Parts: sequence; structure tokens; C-alpha cells
Amino acid sequence: MSTNKIIVIGSSNTDMVVKSSVLPKPGETILGGTFLMNAGGKGANQAVAAARLGGNVTLVAKVGNDIFGKQSIDGFKKEKINTEFIFSDDKTPSGTALIMVNEEGENCIVVAPGANALLLPTDIEKVKSLSEAEIILMQLEIPMETIEAVAKKAKLNHQKVIINPAPAQKLSDELLNGLFLITPNETEAGLLTGIVVEDDATASQAADFFLNKGVQNVIITLGKQGAYFQNKELHFKTDAPVVKAKDTTAAGDTFSGAISVAVTENMEWKQAVQFAVKAASVSVTRMGAQASVPYRQEMD
Repeated sequence: MSTNKIIVIGSSNTDMVVKSSVLPKPGETILGGTFLMNAGGKGANQAVAAARLGGNVTLVAKVGNDIFGKQSIDGFKKEKINTEFIFSDDKTPSGTALIMVNEEGENCIVVAPGANALLLPTDIEKVKSLSEAEIILMQLEIPMETIEAVAKKAKLNHQKVIINPAPAQKLSDELLNGLFLITPNETEAGLLTGIVVEDDATASQAADFFLNKGVQNVIITLGKQGAYFQNKELHFKTDAPVVKAKDTTAAGDTFSGAISVAVTENMEWKQAVQFAVKAASVSVTRMGAQASVPYRQEMD
């Protein structure tokens, strides 16, 4: 385990998953197959990924005072994640997500944020160990005001902030300026930059958009095509191993957790991206969100 701390600030959900041969069209009812109920949420998924892959992880999140919230906290403790700053709200339920997965592993997801929407800057002020983190990893399933407040504080402390911009929404120039790393997938990169990412050339153009805004490093994940990296000095594409996908639900989260661990272990960028792509590729061969995340010994 790395001694350098990773603090993940983000969402915790309970995922309710139905697997079916195809995804339903609007207004259509279809008979599905297996039903699964799993721990999820992008913040939680990324914290579990980082912990299983060797990171020293603290999760900052907010859950409801209900069975889902309590089960989630118990699960994080089993993953050896520091749960000291998982806050509980008595009036709002824990976040939930409804997920449908087809035979090819493609999915569609609807999230009810619940208590995630109440993780506010006032909560972050209670996280006294925030200034000790080498990496602060965030996503976009919590309020933007919280993300911006954390990034501003981290910038003053010269800390590395990684943002996985999912689900995609507009990011201010102030937030982007000085960001250590951003990790959109090709769809999110297109929504954020206006550039349709189809190949290395368009991936480079999208990366330039972020670099020109002051982001230090950009990784655009490309699903089964791997990932594209670019900063001011270096650019390359890493291919993904060929696997049979069962469920892509937490692939991006696994990648983000893995890249955070790689940075704390001082891996060179090519090694770091290869490590994260491999971890994500393993995750898509399994059902579930956190259940699909590999352990470090599986990577080695």
C-alpha cells in the first residue's frame, strides 16, 4: 500500500441492476433476467478501486440514515477505506441508481442522488486531513459548489486534484485552471469541448482544449480502444487488451481509482496509463460496479 494519501470526495449509491438481452426503448416493457443489488456511486466506486489496487484511501461522502447508508459504510470498512468523513443525513435517503445492462455489456443508468446532493462545502470544512492528501479525486455526482470549493483550497495548498467529469456538465475556467488531471471518456470530452472524439487527431484536439484552460494533464478514455494521454511535453495512446465485456458499469471509475494509485506510486505516465487501462479491462469482464473492481494481486 502506498503511504501517500488519496482522498476521494464523491457519491455513494446503492445500484439496482437488471440484466436483459436488449435495453428497452422509450415506452417499452421487456422481460429481463438476473436482478442484482450492489454498492455503487462514482465516488464510492473510485475509492474502492483505489483501495483494492493499493491506495491509502479516505472517502468523503454523505449517505442517508437508512439501511443502504449503513450497509455502504460497513462495506467501505471491509475494503480498509477510512470512513471517518462519511456523513449521515437523517432527513434524506441514500443515493440510488437504476441500471439496465444488455448482453454486450452496454448499460443505461438513472441516478436518484438523495443525500449526495447535500454534501456541501460546510461538510468539507470538517475534513481536517484534507491538506495531507497527495491526491484529491472527485467526480460530478455531488454539488458543483463543493467541487469548486475543494479545488480552490487544494490549489492554495499545491495539491494534485483529479476530476473524472462524469456525468458531464459545464466546468468553469477557474476550476480547470491548475487542475492536475482530467479523465473524461470520449463522450464526455465531446460534450465538454465541442469536439467529437473519433481518433487520435480529434482526441489531441480535445486534449488541447483542456490544456489551454490550464489543466496540466489529460487522459481521454476510449473504452475498448484504450486511452489517450496528453500534456505539454508528451502524448501517446495506450491500447486495451481484448476482453469479452459483460458489464461496463464501473470501468471509468476503476480507471480513475487506478490512475490515482499510479500517481501516488510515482509511476511514469506510460506505465500509469497502462496500469489503469488494464484494471478497467479486468472490471468489464465482471458484473456489478464495486464487485467488478480487481485487486492488486490480480494485476500483478
